[in-house]
Amino acid sequence: MSDTAKNAREAIPDNLNPLGMEGIEFIEYSTSKPQALGQVLEKMGFKPIARHRSREVTLYRQGDINIIINAHDAALSHRSRPTETPVIAAIALRVRDATAAYHRALDLGAWAVPTHVEVMELNIPAVHGVGASRIYFVDRYKEFSIYDVDFIPYPTVDQRPIALHGVNIFGVVQYIGNDRQEDWSEFYCSLFGFEVLPSETKFGILPKGTILRSPCHRFFIQLIEPDPGLLSVDEDERLQRLALSTPSVFEAVKDYRSKGVEFIESPTVHTEDKGALTRTWLGGVSFELVKR
Repeated sequence: MSDTAKNAREAIPDNLNPLGMEGIEFIEYSTSKPQALGQVLEKMGFKPIARHRSREVTLYRQGDINIIINAHDAALSHRSRPTETPVIAAIALRVRDATAAYHRALDLGAWAVPTHVEVMELNIPAVHGVGASRIYFVDRYKEFSIYDVDFIPYPTVDQRPIALHGVNIFGVVQYIGNDRQEDWSEFYCSLFGFEVLPSETKFGILPKGTILRSPCHRFFIQLIEPDPGLLSVDEDERLQRLALSTPSVFEAVKDYRSKGVEFIESPTVHTEDKGALTRTWLGGVSFELVKR
């Protein structure tokens, strides 16, 4: 009997991680007020370590987490211009082969994002994500990274600042429209190899919606539909917030508060050992803490 026939009969998955995914390389925010967002990130432990060679773009980092603030109008002229309210504009996935991952996504129905590469810049392939966001594919993230080409380090600044309270990226919360859970689950599962977790699997203090686990088991995407109990239903689909994991939520919250970070404390949402949620800054930026 052939291996193909045997696998089909026993339902053995062909490849649990088709892109060779190894996590998230960076999260990109778009805003016309980069200094204000930078102050928020610094309260959360991020440090500005480099600037882009030709665009109004700044790289912030702590530990293994990279956050990019993009305030460059020209770079966004083919899509929505940056607004004062920051939005998560892109997620970059670490993959084995960026070109192969990009073409695989296109073959499966993803929409390509046109690139506008200037001199001394890398061409990072991307497809359209939720709303106006992008999903990038990055295969240069070890000894030689994309930042070695596109960014200029700030002099005397530590390029590897320690992660405050050992935080890592736990995942991203995405708001979706009514009855769109199956569509978005199919999008992430078919194109990138995500897995829908059982409905009883919950993390943190906001256990709504559907949770998808990345094929590398390093981060999650939480899909949340509008609350039917609200009089005014928000149907906008977008990447809503970043969730960070930490060994001790209480210790992290105590330290963040000493730095001026406020957390939501209400009868329904409040700091617990399993998680916490910051108040919203700048009209749209919040962070969720989840016990690792």
